Amino acid sequence: MSRGTIHTTIADTDALNAIVARHPQALEVLHRFGLDTCCGGALPLRVAVEHHGLDLDQVLAALRSTLEQSQR
Repeated sequence: MSRGTIHTTIADTDALNAIVARHPQALEVLHRFGLDTCCGGALPLRVAVEHHGLDLDQVLAALRSTLEQSQR
């Protein structure tokens, strides 16, 4: 990664708290899907999404879209 480049990769193995630490704007997206960073923050995204019966691809797309918009 070059200097000044923002790391926008979010993997389904990333913990919710790690995602928010790197990308604070992701918190709003997680909350919109009902994902809690307080009690469930240590969970990997995939596990948290499965526990809530959500579609992983949809959550990842929303997160990535928010990150892309914030870089413009």
